[in-house]
Amino acid sequence: MTPSEKTLTAVPAADEAQEQQRFDELIAEDSRIEPTDWMPAAYRKTLTRQISQHAHSEIIGMQPEANWITRAPSLKRKAILMAKVQDEAGHGLYLYSAAETLGTPRDELVQQLLDGTAKYSSIFNYPARTWADIGAIGWLVDGAAICNQVPLCRASYAPYGRAMVRICKEESFHQRQGWEILYELSHGTPEQKQMAQEAINRFYGPALQMFGPPDDDSPNSKQSMAWNIKRFSNDELRQRFVDMIVPQAEALGLHFEDPDLKWNEERGHYDFGELDWSEFKAVIKGEGPCNVQRMQRRRQAHADGAWVREAAAAYAEKHHSADTSLIA
Repeated sequence: MTPSEKTLTAVPAADEAQEQQRFDELIAEDSRIEPTDWMPAAYRKTLTRQISQHAHSEIIGMQPEANWITRAPSLKRKAILMAKVQDEAGHGLYLYSAAETLGTPRDELVQQLLDGTAKYSSIFNYPARTWADIGAIGWLVDGAAICNQVPLCRASYAPYGRAMVRICKEESFHQRQGWEILYELSHGTPEQKQMAQEAINRFYGPALQMFGPPDDDSPNSKQSMAWNIKRFSNDELRQRFVDMIVPQAEALGLHFEDPDLKWNEERGHYDFGELDWSEFKAVIKGEGPCNVQRMQRRRQAHADGAWVREAAAAYAEKHHSADTSLIA
């Protein structure tokens, strides 16, 4: 019996009350929940949704950057970008593994993405139109991911937190890569600087939307914080990110085209304009500029890789049978 099967085994009502009390104590102590520990069904469901959507985002997020590997401006840039895309694939695998410990097989999680019943980050439904967009994705998109994910290293579910430690370390390199691309462009020709400026104009709003809807419109955020899965609300993380990127943009010699963006001395934070939440909801519903394309390519890649999965399964079965016969 696997750890996931053990935790899914039904327990008597009296024992369940004791298990619930123990779970509540672990959360109150800011301790970690392991796969073999009892956990409420709602906690398991929330984590499965969040971790699997995170995994889907890493896999879909490979597409806009992979499209630029052959068009990167130098061999060095190609190699760096290829390594980054490989990292994202690895992140997806870490996260699928973490999600599986909650009792849902990876095949089922992947099928939910292919069927369209599972979501992924809205940011990956926007195109990377120029090389500068690859810089904007690295600096803004991966920067937003780091801001959101570093607190997840302390998530109450242990496999998720452990996976996030390595992911965040690698994401820090990705952000630096994006910064370097934009720095070179912004200190190059006027045309290159304009390209960089246009790229951050395109990704500024969608990057801020990566933290999710406003707190008043976020049905899952409050409960996730109560369970110590999340440590900060969507709006708190969004504010942290804005405070971080404004001085960075100034160092690049670029700016954000937000007329409401200004330092608020009284609050000790930057004020910024209202985001286009109608656009955000449309993209989530599948109406973004690249939703259809992203899923078509994901489904095609999954179909093209069927022979690899079948061969791996046959190999595993062959060796399992051989090991069994030796034991017998």
